[in-house]
Formats: sequence, C-alpha cells, structure tokens
Amino acid sequence: MVPLKRRRAAASGSDRPPRSGSTSKSAVRFPHVVIFLLERKMGASRRVFLSHLGRSKGFMVEETYSESVTHIVSEENSGDEVRAWVDSHPEGRKRERPACLLDISWYTESMREGLPVEILDRHILQEQQRNGVGDAVFSVPSYACQRNTPSQDHNSPLTDALSVLAESAEFNADEGRGVAFRRAAALLKSLDWRVTGAHQLRGLPCLGEHMLRVTKDILENGISSEVEATQQSKHYNSMKVLTGIFGVGVKTANRWFREGIHSLQLLRSSGYTLNRAQQAGLTYYDDLSQPVTKAEADAIGLIVKEAAISISPGAEITLTGGFRRGKATGHDVDFLITQPAECAEKGLIAKVVSRLESQGLLLYHTCSRNSYHESSKGPSRPSSSMDYFEKCFSIFKLSKDRVERQKEETSHPDTKTDLRPEAWRAVRVDLVVSPKSQFSYALLGWTGSKLFERELRRWAVQEKSMYLSSHALYDRKQARYLEASSEEEIFAHLGLEYIPPSARNA
Repeated sequence: MVPLKRRRAAASGSDRPPRSGSTSKSAVRFPHVVIFLLERKMGASRRVFLSHLGRSKGFMVEETYSESVTHIVSEENSGDEVRAWVDSHPEGRKRERPACLLDISWYTESMREGLPVEILDRHILQEQQRNGVGDAVFSVPSYACQRNTPSQDHNSPLTDALSVLAESAEFNADEGRGVAFRRAAALLKSLDWRVTGAHQLRGLPCLGEHMLRVTKDILENGISSEVEATQQSKHYNSMKVLTGIFGVGVKTANRWFREGIHSLQLLRSSGYTLNRAQQAGLTYYDDLSQPVTKAEADAIGLIVKEAAISISPGAEITLTGGFRRGKATGHDVDFLITQPAECAEKGLIAKVVSRLESQGLLLYHTCSRNSYHESSKGPSRPSSSMDYFEKCFSIFKLSKDRVERQKEETSHPDTKTDLRPEAWRAVRVDLVVSPKSQFSYALLGWTGSKLFERELRRWAVQEKSMYLSSHALYDRKQARYLEASSEEEIFAHLGLEYIPPSARNA
C-alpha cells in the first residue's frame, strides 16, 4: 500500500482528483451509476489514477463504500473475495439491493467508450454456490481488528509457513509482500476450526493465489517446497541470526551479509565498529535470544514499580505487549508508566533509570524525551507505528534468585527464600511514559500485536477517514481529536466491536 503521505503529495498538484461530493470541472453525466473501486490488490496509487480518470469522464466514483454505490469494481479478486469484503461492512449487509460486483475490464471498457458499457457475463465476478457437506461458505472480516485472534492456533502448520515467507520478504526489504503474508497468516490463525482442505479457503479475504498455493501444498503434501527452500537458504538463516542482535535492523544485516558476514563469529572477528546498542546485543546475544517467561516479567515489574513509586508515589505501571495479551513467553518486556495528574509524568523516566542504574540493574540503556505536539504530529502526519513518548530501551540484569522468590511468593505468600550467590540473565526491557490524557491510546498501541495495530490504523484511514496513533485519534470529517478514557471508547470511535487484549494475537 502506498503510504498516506505519498498519496497526499501525489494528489496535491494540478491533477488532484476531486473528492466524492465535491464540485468537478466535468459535470456528472451518469448519476444512476455510482462506482466504488476496491483498493484490495489494486493498490492505492492505481486506484487514485482510475478514480481521477472516471470523474474526468463524468462518472460518479466514490472514495468510500456506502449504500448509494451501485457498481463495485475490483482487480484480481474473485467474486467470493469481494462478497466477503462487502459482507464485512454494515452498509453491505443492510442494503436491500446488492451492488453489482464487476471486474476491472468493465471499468476500462467504459472509460474507453466514455459511457457505462453494457454489463456482460464476462464482466460479472462469479460467486460460487456451495451447499454440499464440507463446502460451507465462511464469512470472515478482512481486517484483523474486526475479528478475535486468540493465542491458540488451530492451523499452525499453515500460519508458520506463511510467517516464514513473510519474514523472508522482510529480510529482502519487500515490506508490502511481507505484510500480505502476515495478513494471510493472521486470518488463518483467527479461525476457530482446523482447515483440512483448500476448498474451505475459497472466498476468504487476504488469501491471494500465492498464499493459496502454499497452503494447498501443505494440506495435500504435508510440506511446501517453497517454504522448505526458504528455511534452508543461506540468506534467510544468516539474516535471522544477524537481525536477532539487539540494535541491528534489516538494512544493516543485509549490508553485512553482502560483505560476507554470515554469522556471529564472523561479525566478532570482522573488526567492524559497532554502536553501543549493537555491542550490548552481541555481548548478551545468548540471553536475549532466549524467551522471557511471565515470572521473569513479573519480577522485573516489581523492580520497576518500586523505583517509580519511590520517585513519584502516584505512578501507575502496566505490563503491556504480548504478556498483556496472555502469552506465556515473549522476546522482551514492555511497561507503560503514567501519573494520575496531567504533566506530573514529565522527567520521570530519567529519574527511574538513574535509580535502576544506581542499583546495578541496567547493562545498557538509551532514553528519549517526549516530543509529541498535536499541532505538528497529529492530523498533518500519516498514521504510523512510531510514537513520541518519553521512553527507555534497556537491557536488564535480572537476578534469577529474584525470579524464584517471586514465584514462591505468588504461590506461597508466607514463604521466605534466602538469597543464594547471585546468578543472573540479561533481559530486554522497554519503559514508556505516557501522559494520563493519552494513556488509553498508548495502552492500545503498546499492547499489540504489531499486525493488529497496523490493521487498526489502516481501518481508521480507509474506512473512517481518521488518523490513529499511540497518542490520539483524529477525525478528519469533524476536524478534531477524539478523547478516550478507555480502549473500549477508542473501538467505539472507530465503529468496531471491542476486542479484548487476549484476542489481539494477529
């Protein structure tokens, strides 16, 4: 998908397409034909171009789907896929007369003729009628933020395979392809039944031909040759190791790979000058590559709470990330800190970090100040996963004795454990401080999962004309920010049913 910023830039010149309902130089010539171009698989930039073309020829082309739409035009989608998309929208379910589902060929022919051409059989997207045993039609919403995704996965052989291909695409800096595989995997994970045949996937959204081919191979043969080849490739395995180093991203790892560094041993002997984060990541690689348990997260939570409250008695600390979603393990631990009084949280992170450092609990840390300003980082900026909170990314030195003591106190509160000679492990810990007024948005953003949050922002922009971030929700139609004192209110603002953290494991 083309970033919103680029789309705005592309539309800012003299050829900017008129918005739905706005005055156009060309009068509407065919008011009985109201067209909606489905962006799915078509892409944002091509949709903008085709919309502009249609309006210039007197067609009514809507930016958003509504009850007034008479013709839905899509590209490279099956009739079942488009129908599932329509059924996921309240406007689609309640309308008395369904819109025509048409292939892009009808639209291009109409543009060439300068008028709506006759709709022939070849223009109509065919929907399969399946009434036999095992051929039931399943309707699944296309956005991950519209459906529950628990931690339990009934289709792990399929989702694991698609995740490998997503990871491989990301290692090759192909973000769009990576997101497509992630969305497909998330959809299969949301199913509360086990897929046993490829026919059960017909018409489901997010599953393109490539994804269906991979899943069919696994269902019929037990393996996918493409996934097997990916997992055995030198690039994939080297990138997993190199990007597993704290402080190393895909771009840096790819550069090292091209220069012949394919392992930790080669990196250590290369003589490369690493920054502080990368040095710490390499030093504590073994510990940081091991899963963090819930008991370890709870033990760290007590340490952070003690430090924060000793400095600011009213401080509130919340465990976020995968642990808030109910996961038993994770790759790091995230805490959100706030103060009941607005602005009382300013400067808190530096003081907490100073206290933890004085106790010898930090092996590495880097802090940043809160740089969020509504006027410059609200409606004028595209929604993204980036936030501007006061935060600290750190590596904790966690005593294993403290973890054991926390386990015993949780299960046997009256039991006291004598501390033994200290043994410890390194754990990644992120501390984020949010103003109380933004806490609900921060909590939603830092709970995840990453894809769930991406889908929330995509839903906000594409379906509600809003911008969502971990700081705020801006309604472009009302030209104002929407306050929320809870996650439930944010979902209500977005017109979505509330999904609890335990069901956001997309």
